[in-house]
Amino acid sequence: MTAKSDRSKARGGLDPENWENFRARAHALLDAAIDRMQGAEQGPVWTPLPEEDKCHYDIPLPRDGMGSDAVARQLEQLLPYGVGNTHPRFFGWVHGTGTPGNMLAEIVASAMNANLGGRDHGAIYVEKQVLAWVRDMFGFPDGASGLIVSGTSIATIVALKAARDRALAWTSRANGVGGANLVGYTSDQTHSCVARAFDILGLGSGALRKLPTNTSFQIDLNALCAQIAEDRAAGLQPFVLIGTAGAVNMGAIDDLSALADIARDEQLWLHVDGAFGALGVLSDRVRPKLSGLERADSLAFDFHKWMHVTYDAGCVLIRDEADHRRAFSERPDYLKGATRGLAAGNPWPVEYGPELSRGFRALKVWTQIAEHGTDRLGAMVDRNCAQAAALGQMVESAADMELMAPVALNICCFRAVRSGLDETGLDALNEEIVIRLQEQGIAAPSMTKLHGRTAIRVNITNHRTRDEDIEILFSAVRRIADEITA
Repeated sequence: MTAKSDRSKARGGLDPENWENFRARAHALLDAAIDRMQGAEQGPVWTPLPEEDKCHYDIPLPRDGMGSDAVARQLEQLLPYGVGNTHPRFFGWVHGTGTPGNMLAEIVASAMNANLGGRDHGAIYVEKQVLAWVRDMFGFPDGASGLIVSGTSIATIVALKAARDRALAWTSRANGVGGANLVGYTSDQTHSCVARAFDILGLGSGALRKLPTNTSFQIDLNALCAQIAEDRAAGLQPFVLIGTAGAVNMGAIDDLSALADIARDEQLWLHVDGAFGALGVLSDRVRPKLSGLERADSLAFDFHKWMHVTYDAGCVLIRDEADHRRAFSERPDYLKGATRGLAAGNPWPVEYGPELSRGFRALKVWTQIAEHGTDRLGAMVDRNCAQAAALGQMVESAADMELMAPVALNICCFRAVRSGLDETGLDALNEEIVIRLQEQGIAAPSMTKLHGRTAIRVNITNHRTRDEDIEILFSAVRRIADEITA
């Protein structure tokens, strides 16, 4: 049966003509997906999409559909060509690995096709439960508000908009920021999403003061206080202080208690960028380093990193629910609430962020926490930090390697060194090592610059990583360095 005739029989509908055939295809594809995840440690870490397959994604707009069988085959063929983050030796950037249980949550969420912008339905209560768990996790008060979002980038915009609007006595919602001269403060190790949020919110990225860090890559508190005083003297209005819990380069955590004291004394909104590091609160090893986080006015973090929820899932928490809602609430007539019926369940999530159309991200987060519990999730954090520390010790014990930064959390930055190479040569050597590791499918670290020098950056945010995977990586770095310099 052709796709065209199949469509004509459907009389304009999009449901399968034969549900039993669809069920069989769906079961086969689910089996293939489970097989892929079960064998995540097998084969190369990264496999680029073959040239002959790229043509499948460079075709004219289909007027006659390909048909469900052809689409199912193409979906299955795509499975081996991800970025590689399901593999235990994926060490690039900060990617979580996902879990099999999340596949089940995604199936249910897709079948429900719920819009979590508002109204009174089951999915809303799942998100409320997740937010209650998160408040408890981070020690925020019961009245704190929150929202499940795509990731820390959006969470940061939501939080900083609330901070901006409060600083301008809420006039900015109607009048814009004008010449308000607002300025904020963070370290030079903070993620770029913070400066991007300043840009998007009309403050300008130049209004974000990026302050130097100390030898532990934490924000320099003396430089911070001096900059605040200088800006006030210049007639500017300091309004927000952004601390980092897990710097993207090397995992450093600012002294959050000290930042909370400064924010209190200077009457600044304290926001914490905890994209991956904030979930260290689940770990006995990391939790003491996060002291002060519970005093923040807002927090942005990702579930799809160290909680291993499938992409995408992030969260924003805001201490003062009234400030949060006042920054976003706008209920036109067609979104009017009610005390009964489907329009009940107020306030709606749309009153806490920019999106009315919102997917059911909360279900996979709920599934992850409910299935594994925070103790087990925290144990994975402990293990990753121990593995990064072990790699750092291996580097320090090797005469042909150099540790580039203290191992503060789960990230180890180092480089291979070889006699006869100047700094330019060492940069080129280590860049080539990373590329060959990726191309050979051995491991997938990334690169960064520390003090102007290229470092091999190994981030371990992976519940599948074993100690032997660290040894395989280390041996491969040494072997490839010898091959290049032979």
